[in-house]
Amino acid sequence: MANCIICGTSADGPICDVHQEDVAFEFEGNHPSQLTPGRYYRGRVDGYADFGVFIDIGDVTGLLHRSKLDRRLESLDWSVGDDVFVQVNNIRDNGDVDLGWSIRQAEREFRGVLVDAPDGDYLADEYYDDGDEAEQSVEEASGDGGTAADAGTDEPAGAEPEESDEEDADEHVESEREAADDAADPEAATNETESGRKETPGTADIDRVAVEDLRGMVGEVVRLEGEVVSARQTSGPTVFEFRDETGVVDCAAFVEAGVRAYPDIEADDIVQLDGEVRLRRDEIQVETESLVELEGEAETAVRDRMEEALDARARPEESDLLGEDAALEAVADDIDDAATVIRRAVLESRPVVVRHDATTDGYVAGAAIERAVLPLVEAEHASADAVYHYFDRRPLEEGVYDMNDATKDVTRMLGDRERHDEKLPLFVFAAAGSTAASLDGLELLDVYGAPRVVLDDLVHLPAVSYWDEVPEPYADLAAGGGIDDETARDLREAIALEAFYQSYEDKRELIIDLLFEKQTGLAAQVAGQFRTKLESELDTATANLDERTVDDAAVTVLDTDAYTHEYDFPPTRLLLDELHRRLDADVVIGVGTDELRVRTDSQLDLEALVAALQLEAPDAGVTDPGARDPKVEFLAGEREAVLDAVVDAVAERALAASA
Repeated sequence: MANCIICGTSADGPICDVHQEDVAFEFEGNHPSQLTPGRYYRGRVDGYADFGVFIDIGDVTGLLHRSKLDRRLESLDWSVGDDVFVQVNNIRDNGDVDLGWSIRQAEREFRGVLVDAPDGDYLADEYYDDGDEAEQSVEEASGDGGTAADAGTDEPAGAEPEESDEEDADEHVESEREAADDAADPEAATNETESGRKETPGTADIDRVAVEDLRGMVGEVVRLEGEVVSARQTSGPTVFEFRDETGVVDCAAFVEAGVRAYPDIEADDIVQLDGEVRLRRDEIQVETESLVELEGEAETAVRDRMEEALDARARPEESDLLGEDAALEAVADDIDDAATVIRRAVLESRPVVVRHDATTDGYVAGAAIERAVLPLVEAEHASADAVYHYFDRRPLEEGVYDMNDATKDVTRMLGDRERHDEKLPLFVFAAAGSTAASLDGLELLDVYGAPRVVLDDLVHLPAVSYWDEVPEPYADLAAGGGIDDETARDLREAIALEAFYQSYEDKRELIIDLLFEKQTGLAAQVAGQFRTKLESELDTATANLDERTVDDAAVTVLDTDAYTHEYDFPPTRLLLDELHRRLDADVVIGVGTDELRVRTDSQLDLEALVAALQLEAPDAGVTDPGARDPKVEFLAGEREAVLDAVVDAVAERALAASA
């Protein structure tokens, strides 16, 4: 038995089952069956096709299908021959290999590199023999000469080393070991050592600098004070993600290849760090020379300074509303508060997860937040793929955040915290999560202390979200932006169609293209599909309506189980909305096996309706599930009794409202 290189538990090889996805693998086999599904492998781009990218993993070629990308295939900047990282998803019976996307595209973003060989896994460093070649493995693991900063980068093969003298490299490694020891024992390092190591922070004569100023200080030794956001172990150095009140930077610390430097330093610790500023692939990185945790008054002073600065940076600038809207004016201050919370999460390196309704309203709200947040993430984090680490948008069916959704989110966030030392995300609910049906899910987030913001006070906002009677201020604003009534309708219908088909797995690019990129003809084409599918379903529905008259009130009933396609577009709530707009009926009811929905121009008091139904059908188990789209649930065996009771009840209320 061996021990896992990450958690130290007993394992059959160098990595345990829990941390298989945290490391990258080099493949030494020669047959697809020797690959392990779920693992991430280093590969090389072999070529492109209309449907995806072919990747060579050793002697085996797999397909990364375009549907697995997190961006459009056309925007992928890989060239043939580039080294990339991919996940093996499946090996088919015919030997075809299905690959998945990896947001980690640099070795330093994994917590180690292993070799997947036919006779078992082993550390990449073990490829070398003892002696001189073993020393070479340490140097190669740390980039181009054994320095911490170089170890955390992907320097091209053949790059000129900054220090080629092996003795100097050995001295540097030994110096790093001493620095780690002294960091654990502050009393052991009060003066500069014979090897030239800097003094322990707090005694060395170095001025503190801000992260935002590092780009102009390449080659200088600097002092930083702030918070450790995360610590990840690579096959070379330990990389600390460090944050102060002005920005975030990666700081590489090297003891020896694959060994955790400063093991007592963890995420959320307030620290003082000295190191040399380096520029690698146009990204700033600090080569750590000493790192200690601050305590007592020193810690408090740094936290207070960061809190004050973050509060000031997080608050959005004052701005006027684009148009007059009493509903928006009533919640303007609340929206500013919500924006402050979201901006602060970005500044704190806390992931932001937007959960929105899978409707036009929800997608427009979610995409607008994404449009505002992504530039903040890019400005705050130097890494090119930070937008995929720190922002995610996930649609919700019917705008309800139930236990199923919450369980998936909690499982994912706890896994990310365990694997990547990430902060728990800020959950932002847009046009979703504000009803009683979401309480259980929200309470599960509360158990783990995950922060949240709920934005669900406005039914609609931009012109594109209104199915009829667009308020004049929004219509004027849209026209001023080049969106006339016909274009707004195309956008509304196109987004509604894509919202349905993306309700389980959101892809950012298509909705963004529809809303913001103004791709010629895209909205009109998708909207055409919307109209074709909607009209087909409406033809079926209208031919099978049950029209009733109760005391001069026209009530139309549609059996949604018998006369709609359950898993095809349009969804029931959108179909009922359209029937209500088109039919000359006071009330439209859609009834299924054990639930019904009501559409009426009069004010619907759902609580009073449920109470009346419970009196008329006491054995039917009538309840209000608290969904965002009001509906009533009941026992399937009492369906007809409930339907008769609800027809009478809503007809009476419709007549009373029109009197």
